[in-house]
Amino acid sequence: MDLRQGIGLRKLGKTADEFQQDLLSNLYYRRGTTVESASARDAYETLSLTVRDRLAERRARTAAAHYASNPRWVYYLSAEYLLGAQLEQNLLYSGTGNLAAEAVKALGFSLEDLEDLDVEPGLGNGGLGRLAACLVDSLATRDIPAVGYGIRYDLGIFRQIITENGQTELPDDWAFQGNPWEFPAPDDRQTVGFYGHTEPVPGSPDRKVWVPGEIVLGEPSHMLVPGYGTDTVNIVRLWSAKASEASFDLSRFSAGQYAEAVQEAVRAENISKVLYPDDSTELGRELRLKQQYFLVSCSLRDIIRRFRLRNEDWSEFADKTVIQLNDTHPTIAIPELMRLLVDEYELDWSKAWEITRKTFAYTCHTLLPEALETWPVRLIEKLLPRHLEIIYVINMLFLREVGAQFPGDQDRIRRMSIIQEEPERRVRMAHLAVVGTEAVNGVAELHSKLLRETVLDDFADLWPAKFQNVTNGISPRRFIRIANPRLSDLITEGLGDDSWLRDLEKLAGLESLIGDASFRDRWQSIKRANKVALAAGDPDSLTDVMIKRFHEYKRQQLKLLHVVTLYQRIHANPAGDWVPRTVLFAGKAAPAYHAAKDLIQLIATVGATIAADPVASPYLKVVFPSNYNVTLAEKIIPAADLSEQISLAGKEASGTGNMKLALNGAVTIGTLDGANIEIRARVGEDNFFLFGLDAYEAAQARINGYQPRAFYEHDAELRAAIDALGSGAFGDVGHRVASSLLGWDEYLTLADYRAYLDAQAQVEEAWRDRDRWIRMSILNTAHSGFFSSDRTVADYAARIWRVAPVPVPHED
Repeated sequence: MDLRQGIGLRKLGKTADEFQQDLLSNLYYRRGTTVESASARDAYETLSLTVRDRLAERRARTAAAHYASNPRWVYYLSAEYLLGAQLEQNLLYSGTGNLAAEAVKALGFSLEDLEDLDVEPGLGNGGLGRLAACLVDSLATRDIPAVGYGIRYDLGIFRQIITENGQTELPDDWAFQGNPWEFPAPDDRQTVGFYGHTEPVPGSPDRKVWVPGEIVLGEPSHMLVPGYGTDTVNIVRLWSAKASEASFDLSRFSAGQYAEAVQEAVRAENISKVLYPDDSTELGRELRLKQQYFLVSCSLRDIIRRFRLRNEDWSEFADKTVIQLNDTHPTIAIPELMRLLVDEYELDWSKAWEITRKTFAYTCHTLLPEALETWPVRLIEKLLPRHLEIIYVINMLFLREVGAQFPGDQDRIRRMSIIQEEPERRVRMAHLAVVGTEAVNGVAELHSKLLRETVLDDFADLWPAKFQNVTNGISPRRFIRIANPRLSDLITEGLGDDSWLRDLEKLAGLESLIGDASFRDRWQSIKRANKVALAAGDPDSLTDVMIKRFHEYKRQQLKLLHVVTLYQRIHANPAGDWVPRTVLFAGKAAPAYHAAKDLIQLIATVGATIAADPVASPYLKVVFPSNYNVTLAEKIIPAADLSEQISLAGKEASGTGNMKLALNGAVTIGTLDGANIEIRARVGEDNFFLFGLDAYEAAQARINGYQPRAFYEHDAELRAAIDALGSGAFGDVGHRVASSLLGWDEYLTLADYRAYLDAQAQVEEAWRDRDRWIRMSILNTAHSGFFSSDRTVADYAARIWRVAPVPVPHED
């Protein structure tokens, strides 16, 4: 019997009766309870296991197909995965939604109630993690052999509570009651070292022996990632930090020193305790670097293990392996692979370096200098001494290459060095990522252009062919089929079938339906029904949505100034013909990012003031729901009329929220930043509200000595809004925000204020013509096909990864 072919596996039921029998079997034998005593939690866990079984069967066939094919694999290294709740998605991808609804009804439960118990994994924070989740979804959908690697954080970024006092952070214990979607694999543990020292190897100048001072174990579990409309099921493998067996000090415990007895274990397990621990302290920074190395050390050893299942010749490693670095967090993987190849597998340096550079690719997600990671040399030397030695050698050889290409240009050599010398010696991780990879890509046309021309221009001069653009995308299954089933059903009816969920460009067919008054009426009714379901405000008001991580460059402060101006306008003319507007903010600020937390507090205070005002509240409402995540996004996005994408041009890499909102028929007001440019080009200039400086004008404004007070002095409405903030009417936080805007205004909020208000006037004019607005909404959806993550993956596969699909034979 060839076990790799899955021969002899028990067939899982496909009829309603068979599905119910499988459910009952899992209830009795795996959950350990009975129908009579089953709680809602029992029913949820049992249903999840029953659905998971069907995906696991597909996973077995996928693994067999991959083993037989021995293809080139994509390994995606990411510090974050925002996977979203799993039950509804897995019901859809396994085609068992109706069977499950019938089966759990027989147990006395509704499917909707059980879906409410499904907690999304707390493995991500923002766009970086959601992009990773969309890409692994599309990798499976396109039948590309892939594994996503990450950390299984015990606690997510944090659970957010919003009050008039702003943001409060609480632990996000997402797996407190377990996670039925994961498979622990303790037998695949990896050993990870930290600290210690290195020793030379006699007769081998390239090699060293690293003697770690601390050992931690990495224990994996994996979650299944099914493709849609295919039998492929890939995995995301997540690592938990565990203490070694020798970490418990029994003698101290026996002496009553209970805390001291487990301190080594606690220190080890802290590595995977919290996503992005606060790095405002030296210990916090050390823990973050530990997390990054822990992820890549475990993952690379696993990748090598997988390679050696079918291959022996190291010269084939890069032909069978491509490792995508999702931003700079996993960049320490480059010296780690060199260490493994040179020190442990005894390859010579030049061969190892050739393999390494051909294996890795790097996605840069930022244009902000402060977001391009650097680490103090002294910290790396302390924590990872062998890796620093390897980085020094990489840098020495690289700078020789630069010197040969640009002889005598010492300033260029200084700028390009992986080691920053002043004011503190630091390792520039983005430079290391560019030097040690075969391809570097930005995530939107403008972003990639600015990377080449500004942030990484010296490297683009040296290696122009290395730089690529792959515009981000989103999963249409998650962000319209699951998030917006009413609209999804209407689209399927209008287009004739649901094949658009695998080929999103087919949405263009909706344009031919715009002339159908009945279709437009149904479109409008669905948008209103989604607003009723959200229950955030008057469903007939303009639902104005700004949902994203809080950062000053995203300019929530500009939206807030608009809100204050509207508030003042209504008070100045209470009898005016105002467009009712519900302004919805959502998003989290990093706990140590005080300016962003000030904005959250100020928005909450302004919202409470407006809600208590009998003059303004009939026309204006500010809503700030707590704890923005994928689950909440799936409720907000379908209800949005207006999508706020107002970051300072040249600061947002791409954005994916802009794509999700446009796909669901929201009309964008935005700057020429990130993927806004590509959205506007596709949906049409008449269906996008443009305002503000472009990236080059913004840069020139700073060069010319930007003075925010000049705008304040010459615009009466702007002055009134800022004076209201600074007056103390909204507390001390208003004064801090107003002072920041007048004193420096790093992201040119005041320069774009008047253009933004003029664009908002155009929004209101369009909104009053409801038929025009619905046409704009439909066209936004119809022309969003390019922004599918399936297209993104196809671009990566063709331009960077050079991988081909491996279809999984369908079960008879």
